[in-house]
Amino acid sequence: MIIKKLVVGPLENNCYSIADEITKETLVIDPGDEPDRILELINENNFKVKYILCTHAHLDHVGAVPDIKKETGAKIVIHRDEYEIYKRASEQAAIWGYELDPLPEPEIFISDGDKLEIGNLKLEVLHTPGHSPGGICLYGEGILITGDTLFAGSVGRTDFYGGDIEKLKRSFKRLMSLSNKVKILPGHGPESTIGKEKESNFFFYEI
Repeated sequence: MIIKKLVVGPLENNCYSIADEITKETLVIDPGDEPDRILELINENNFKVKYILCTHAHLDHVGAVPDIKKETGAKIVIHRDEYEIYKRASEQAAIWGYELDPLPEPEIFISDGDKLEIGNLKLEVLHTPGHSPGGICLYGEGILITGDTLFAGSVGRTDFYGGDIEKLKRSFKRLMSLSNKVKILPGHGPESTIGKEKESNFFFYEI
């Protein structure tokens, strides 16, 4: 497995490219901004982008979707409960003073328990609402890609439209049931592990 991370945009979103070493088939996760840099990384590594997945549809996680879609033809993947926010992303961006091109229609709506296959890699979809209604994590191959559900030492805020603190507590508890060795790749900030978060995340004492 090849994991490449770019920190993009003014909100410093982590955009990940997860690729199978043999086939170079690739999943691009949360392309929030700076499409030129993302495409440069894809081309430099000869990645073949199969899916563009948004862990949720806040503007800092979807801003470069139109450009990546146009250049790669990859299928756009979101959770079905996130569709309303996805469709309103341009309105959301305008409120924050950003311009965002209309987003292409998603081709695939995923649900909890679904599997995404990238070459020989398999990642399971975990529906983890709380930060947003259709927020998801991807789990497998020893990693957990958490979007804005879980950060190193923290969790996503719940005061945006569709946020729900009680749902976030349940999602957090579910993630804490995974093995301590699982590596966390969050939507913002540094990497962590489940074991570290059990010891140091303030939210662990809220559930």
